[in-house]
Amino acid sequence: MAETHVDDDLWDEFHRVVNMSSRELRDWLRTASAGPDAEALPDHSGPRLGQRVLAILGKRRTDLVAEDAEAMRRVVREVTDARRADLEPVAGQAHWRHRLMSLGHDPLKGP
Repeated sequence: MAETHVDDDLWDEFHRVVNMSSRELRDWLRTASAGPDAEALPDHSGPRLGQRVLAILGKRRTDLVAEDAEAMRRVVREVTDARRADLEPVAGQAHWRHRLMSLGHDPLKGP
């Protein structure tokens, strides 16, 4: 069996806090980055960490590397710091929701 950098706890917690599908996240990153000075490469839209989450969602667990594990830990930490532990759907200010959505977490969706 191949060595993985992601243990069961991190895998489960990441997929608990990232409640958007890869398609939802990709669409959100493109939408959030759209504007008069739109990026030339829409597949590279959004913040770097959001793009990293999108890449992780497209990988099998056995293909994850140490950098992916660190990004997963960071996303879990940032989302849980911004939310209650139960992740119950909750409304908030638009910029707060949009920041979390750029990490793959929509606070208006259930876990």
